[in-house]
Amino acid sequence: MVTNKQGEEAVSEIELWANRMTVSIDPKMQASTYYDADSSTYVMRLAKGSHVLLFRLSEAQVRTPEREEECERILKRKIKDLSG
Repeated sequence: MVTNKQGEEAVSEIELWANRMTVSIDPKMQASTYYDADSSTYVMRLAKGSHVLLFRLSEAQVRTPEREEECERILKRKIKDLSG
């Protein structure tokens, strides 16, 4: 589980989690997160220089313990996509 919080309350924890992983793979990359209440998803923004990649993680993904590995795989793949 990435976080047990919900909605806006979870944003800072998700962003910290994403930045820890992002910086360990590519120190020049930054991650930011915001919550989209209309779709109940977290919009993840990865940035490296002038390149930006946006993707979403659902509340179910970040709040379910069995799905943390899935979230990590998605984030790592997106980091690789932006780095490559």
